[in-house]
Amino acid sequence: MNISITKTTAPKTKPQDESKLGFGNIFSDHMFLMDYEKGKGWFNARIVPFENLSLNPACAVFHYGPEVFEGLKAYRTAKGNIQLFRPIENVRRMNNSADRICLPQMDEKDMLKAIKTFVEVEKDWVPHAEGTSFYIRPFIIGVDETLGVHTIQKALFVIIGSPSGSYYPEGINPVKIMIETEDVRAVVGGTGYAKCGGNYAASTRAGHKAELQGYSQVLWLDGIERKYVEEVGAMNVMFKIDGTVVTPKLLGSVLPGITRKSCIELLKDQGVQVEERQISVDEVIKALEEGKLEEAWGTGTAAVVSPIGELSYKGEKYTINNFEIGETTQKLYDTLTGIQWGKIEDKKGWIEKI
Repeated sequence: MNISITKTTAPKTKPQDESKLGFGNIFSDHMFLMDYEKGKGWFNARIVPFENLSLNPACAVFHYGPEVFEGLKAYRTAKGNIQLFRPIENVRRMNNSADRICLPQMDEKDMLKAIKTFVEVEKDWVPHAEGTSFYIRPFIIGVDETLGVHTIQKALFVIIGSPSGSYYPEGINPVKIMIETEDVRAVVGGTGYAKCGGNYAASTRAGHKAELQGYSQVLWLDGIERKYVEEVGAMNVMFKIDGTVVTPKLLGSVLPGITRKSCIELLKDQGVQVEERQISVDEVIKALEEGKLEEAWGTGTAAVVSPIGELSYKGEKYTINNFEIGETTQKLYDTLTGIQWGKIEDKKGWIEKI
């Protein structure tokens, strides 16, 4: 795949205070674009100055939602090198998501090359401050200019990037989570395992309701019995019960998180017993009441791990680990971020250098 590169003639002023970057508020100078047509495949790979997209109002993405996306980060090490964390996993998950939404997939090597070339062009946008990173957002949208639900004939692949601040500028603090009993995020056979916008749109109402009551996010239950735990907000979730880490099994309604996968591998390396299985909300509450629920945390690209300090269920509030980050949670965070920022040797082949 050949990628044409057109550099901007009006580069933006980069943020001087990297402690105030926030997340997803600032965008770098360029973007990657590539077109698809059925019968022709992917073509015209290019990196161009960042600007608004021009799309016909009849584009399928506006009416029927054919779109998938990914999220990964580029990290700058203390020596100034730039590296990615398991990017091939994001590439494969994006293709799996595209398959579910009936969007065109892309050759793995081509997609990885697109991501790496984009980061190379935007390398000066990768921040230097402790805990900061360059967030990378690849996405595919259906751009057929006709109304009517049908298989996508034309698509657009885009990559944009955003320098992002530390997720925990003041240290890792546990969060309060409300167990949602009405709305559901996804069902088996649906799009729960795909990273597509519809899943997030469906979760907004419950998240807003939780926020109004003083909670950071919701803990989702399954869409059939409203009995089994699935995810926490937009993250996978793990519980340490009586020494064993339990996380919901991937049955098609839970996103196969890359951080989740990495945590499981690290835990097993450390000799911690891990169970991927269905876990009911009643089991979680019982473990809390019996003092066996030692820790709980969410896992995801943005936060890496997010300790849960309180669960609310049917009007009752339960505190976890004295509302403090647990030893296992802290060790996972330190190990993963250590590998990502090059502070700890990568013995598992997870790092892709730019």
